[in-house]
Amino acid sequence: MITNQKSTLLRQIQAYCREANIAESTFGFLAVNDGKLCNRLRSGKDVTLATAQKIEAFIQDHESEFPGDPVPGGPCYDNQVLSDDIPRSNGAAPVDSGRPFRFYDNRQKYLAFINTCNEKWKIAERAAAELAHVQPRPPAFRLFDAGVGDGTLLSHLMRAMHRRFPTLPFFVVGKEISLEDVRLCLEKLPDRFVEHPASVIVLTNLYYSEAPWLMPRDVTKAAALNWQEVELEGASAYEYGEQLRALDDLLVDGWQTKASEKTGNPIYVRPSVLVLYRADNR
Repeated sequence: MITNQKSTLLRQIQAYCREANIAESTFGFLAVNDGKLCNRLRSGKDVTLATAQKIEAFIQDHESEFPGDPVPGGPCYDNQVLSDDIPRSNGAAPVDSGRPFRFYDNRQKYLAFINTCNEKWKIAERAAAELAHVQPRPPAFRLFDAGVGDGTLLSHLMRAMHRRFPTLPFFVVGKEISLEDVRLCLEKLPDRFVEHPASVIVLTNLYYSEAPWLMPRDVTKAAALNWQEVELEGASAYEYGEQLRALDDLLVDGWQTKASEKTGNPIYVRPSVLVLYRADNR
C-alpha cells in the first residue's frame, strides 16, 4: 500500500474515532482485531488489501450511528497525517449513540487499570498457591486458561508449576480472542520452553464452551477448523522468540473477528488452534 493510501486510511480511522469517541486502539480491535493497527500504519508498515477493505467496510457500516459530517476519505485528501491531539469541536460531550454498553468499547481504560496495579500478580500468586493441593495424573499436567490475556498470569503459573513438577510434561491450553493479547502472550513463552522442554502450549480463539476440547460444536465450523502445529527448533529463548514472532501473518489470518449479532462482542470468523512444542520433544 503506497504512502498516500495509508495516510488516507489513517485519516478515515482518526475521523471515525473522533465521531465515535473511541480510542484508536479500540477501533483497531473492533475492526480487524488489532489494537496496534494505527501505530503500524504510522510507522510505515503495510496492510493487506483485504485488511484495508475490512476497515473501510467497518467504517461504512457504522457511520449511520453517529450524526454529523461523514467520515472523510478518498483522493480529495493529501498524504498529511492528522495529529492525535486535535480537540473535539466546541468541547462538546460525547454523543450518545444509543448503543448498549460493550466491554471492548472501554478496552483502553481496562488495560490502563490492569497494567498500573498488581491485580495480575496477586491472582497469579493465589493460583500458584493451589498447586500444593494438586496431584496431576500422568502423562501430563493439564492446565486450561481462559481467557489467557497477555499471558502474564500464565507465564508466572508455569514457572511455579516447573518448580513443583520439574520432570512432568505440561499440556497447556490458552483461550484468547484478541490478536493483540495473543501476540503479547507469545512474547512470554520462549523462556518457558527453555526451562521446561516437555511443554505443549496451545492457543485458540474457540468459544469458552468449545476450547477445552479444541473443537467447535458446529459441524460446519469444525470442518473449517484452522489447525496449525509449530515445531520450535533450537535450544535458546532467542531462537524460540524469533520463530514465534515469525508467526504474525498466520495469527492475523487465523484470529480475524466479527461482531456478534446477539451481544456485539467480537467472535471468531474462523475457528483456529495453534499448537507449539519443541521439535526435540515431539
